[in-house]
Amino acid sequence: MYAIVDIAGQQFKVEKDQTVFVHRLDNKEGDKVNFENVLLVDNNGSVKIGAPTVSGASVSAKVLSHLKGDKVIVFKKKRRKGYQKSNGHRQQFTKIVIEGINA
Repeated sequence: MYAIVDIAGQQFKVEKDQTVFVHRLDNKEGDKVNFENVLLVDNNGSVKIGAPTVSGASVSAKVLSHLKGDKVIVFKKKRRKGYQKSNGHRQQFTKIVIEGINA
Protein backbone atom coordinates (compact mmCIF):
# COMPACT_ATOMS: atom_id res chain seq x y z
CA MET A 1 0.00 0.00 0.00
CA TYR A 2 1.31 3.40 -0.94
CA ALA A 3 0.03 6.95 -1.31
CA ILE A 4 1.05 10.10 -3.11
CA VAL A 5 0.77 12.98 -0.68
CA ASP A 6 1.42 16.72 -0.88
CA ILE A 7 3.72 17.78 1.98
CA ALA A 8 4.83 21.43 2.19
CA GLY A 9 4.26 22.03 -1.52
CA GLN A 10 6.04 18.89 -2.76
CA GLN A 11 4.56 15.54 -3.76
CA PHE A 12 5.97 12.34 -2.26
CA LYS A 13 5.24 8.67 -2.84
CA VAL A 14 5.14 7.24 0.69
CA GLU A 15 4.70 3.81 2.27
CA LYS A 16 4.40 2.70 5.88
CA ASP A 17 7.67 2.84 7.92
CA GLN A 18 9.42 4.94 5.23
CA THR A 19 11.62 7.89 6.24
CA VAL A 20 11.28 11.05 4.16
CA PHE A 21 13.19 14.35 4.16
CA VAL A 22 10.73 17.23 3.60
CA HIS A 23 11.04 21.00 3.74
CA ARG A 24 11.21 22.35 7.29
CA LEU A 25 7.96 21.86 9.25
CA ASP A 26 6.96 23.94 12.30
CA ASN A 27 6.32 20.88 14.49
CA LYS A 28 8.69 19.86 17.27
CA GLU A 29 10.71 16.65 17.35
CA GLY A 30 8.58 13.70 18.46
CA ASP A 31 5.28 15.32 17.41
CA LYS A 32 2.69 13.45 15.36
CA VAL A 33 1.73 15.06 12.05
CA ASN A 34 -1.33 14.32 9.92
CA PHE A 35 -1.35 15.16 6.19
CA GLU A 36 -4.77 15.51 4.56
CA ASN A 37 -3.66 16.38 0.99
CA VAL A 38 -3.60 12.80 -0.34
CA LEU A 39 -3.69 12.76 -4.14
CA LEU A 40 -3.67 8.99 -4.78
CA VAL A 41 -3.99 5.80 -2.72
CA ASP A 42 -3.06 2.32 -3.99
CA ASN A 43 -4.27 -0.52 -1.77
CA ASN A 44 -2.96 -3.74 -3.37
CA GLY A 45 -4.10 -2.84 -6.88
CA SER A 46 -7.22 -0.92 -5.83
CA VAL A 47 -6.38 2.65 -6.87
CA LYS A 48 -8.28 5.72 -5.68
CA ILE A 49 -7.49 8.95 -7.49
CA GLY A 50 -8.56 12.25 -5.99
CA ALA A 51 -10.06 15.22 -7.75
CA PRO A 52 -7.93 16.99 -6.50
CA THR A 53 -7.64 15.02 -3.21
CA VAL A 54 -9.00 11.69 -2.01
CA SER A 55 -11.82 12.41 0.47
CA GLY A 56 -11.37 10.82 3.88
CA ALA A 57 -7.76 9.77 3.23
CA SER A 58 -4.86 10.90 5.39
CA VAL A 59 -1.25 10.03 6.10
CA SER A 60 0.07 10.07 9.66
CA ALA A 61 3.74 10.65 10.40
CA LYS A 62 6.13 11.36 13.27
CA VAL A 63 8.79 14.09 13.24
CA LEU A 64 12.21 12.57 13.95
CA SER A 65 14.60 15.53 13.64
CA HIS A 66 15.33 18.89 12.04
CA LEU A 67 18.54 19.21 10.04
CA LYS A 68 20.31 21.08 7.27
CA GLY A 69 21.11 19.78 3.80
CA ASP A 70 24.43 19.96 1.99
CA LYS A 71 25.89 23.34 1.16
CA VAL A 72 25.22 24.59 -2.36
CA ILE A 73 27.73 27.08 -3.76
CA VAL A 74 26.39 29.73 -6.16
CA PHE A 75 29.24 31.32 -8.15
CA LYS A 76 28.70 34.11 -10.66
CA LYS A 77 31.36 35.48 -12.99
CA LYS A 78 31.52 37.75 -16.02
CA ARG A 79 34.60 37.15 -18.10
CA ARG A 80 37.03 40.01 -18.76
CA LYS A 81 35.11 42.35 -16.42
CA GLY A 82 36.62 41.44 -13.04
CA TYR A 83 33.19 40.53 -11.65
CA GLN A 84 33.03 37.53 -9.32
CA LYS A 85 30.42 36.82 -6.69
CA SER A 86 30.15 33.75 -4.47
CA ASN A 87 27.19 32.80 -2.32
CA GLY A 88 26.23 29.71 -0.34
CA HIS A 89 22.98 28.15 0.82
CA ARG A 90 21.96 25.27 3.12
CA GLN A 91 18.34 24.12 2.92
CA GLN A 92 16.46 23.34 6.16
CA PHE A 93 14.90 19.86 6.22
CA THR A 94 12.72 17.80 8.55
CA LYS A 95 13.14 14.05 8.77
CA ILE A 96 9.80 12.25 9.23
CA VAL A 97 8.78 8.60 9.37
CA ILE A 98 5.43 7.50 7.91
CA GLU A 99 3.39 5.65 10.55
CA GLY A 100 0.24 4.84 8.58
CA ILE A 101 -1.97 5.49 5.59
CA ASN A 102 -5.72 5.81 6.25
CA ALA A 103 -7.75 5.38 3.07
